[in-house]
Amino acid sequence: MAQLVLLSSEIQPYAFRDDGIFPNNPHLPALFYEDCLQVPDDFTAAAAIEALFTSNGWTGIWESGIYNFHHYHSTSHEVMGVCSGEATIQLGGPHGITLEVRMGDVLIIPAGVAHCSLNSSADFSCIGAYPPGQEQYDVCRGDTSERPEADERIEHLPLPAIDPVYGADGPLRQYWLEWRLA
Repeated sequence: MAQLVLLSSEIQPYAFRDDGIFPNNPHLPALFYEDCLQVPDDFTAAAAIEALFTSNGWTGIWESGIYNFHHYHSTSHEVMGVCSGEATIQLGGPHGITLEVRMGDVLIIPAGVAHCSLNSSADFSCIGAYPPGQEQYDVCRGDTSERPEADERIEHLPLPAIDPVYGADGPLRQYWLEWRLA
């Protein structure tokens, strides 16, 4: 069976501050690994991305689209690998940035960072996963009743030990440790 090919990718970090509704995460940026996965024709993208995330210890796997409302997770960091189609994703809440994502892209979203799909192609799908021990994610919508408890959970959530794409030597921890110390 053919293997998923990992391509070198310029990592694009996006940092967001609390906007009064969504806590975002002032200590950890969202990371966009653009066009980092190449899936051979004889191996389905969804299975390949799921196997990659699982091999790096990220589980709680799901396959679907992305919610079309702004939300965040206070109990887990999240990775999403696009396995088909394309979408416009907004990060950081209604005043945040938009990214165009397509098959082969990966987005790592730290706890607290608001995200939603603004639009997508009919065939858009992605694989999502969470670091070990963080598979029981919550869905927070920016209600005032969610805070300050959500803020406390985000602040104490441990960093993942392994990059979901590039493994133990991947750039995730380096990026997040550097930003956390800055």
